[in-house]
Amino acid sequence: MLPLSLLHTAAGHPMLVELKNGETFNGHLVNCDNWMNLTLREVIQTSPDGDRFWRLSECYVRGNTIKYLNVPEEIVDMVKEDESRQRQGGRGRGRGNRENGRARGGGPQRGSGRGGRGGSR
Repeated sequence: MLPLSLLHTAAGHPMLVELKNGETFNGHLVNCDNWMNLTLREVIQTSPDGDRFWRLSECYVRGNTIKYLNVPEEIVDMVKEDESRQRQGGRGRGRGNRENGRARGGGPQRGSGRGGRGGSR
């Protein structure tokens, strides 16, 4: 399971984000990007000591400041179900259509795929 697929599935759901400096943010995930930058709504921010709280309508969290994320277990289950469905129904990754060591044309494969002219002489 990839972290970004988990975060994309968690959009709209509540989550806890703890930063490296100890601050925490509890809110609903609006968006995330490839660098794990997050946008949260309806946020409660807690100081590192845990003695001060702020209510924010929206906040942006830079991905490289995040220590950990806590997502609801139901989101993890949803991602696992999606991945298993994709494995069963869809084609896998890779070059495809290579059965019994033969290339697409049905003839023997030539070369090692590392450049050059390939084949045997």
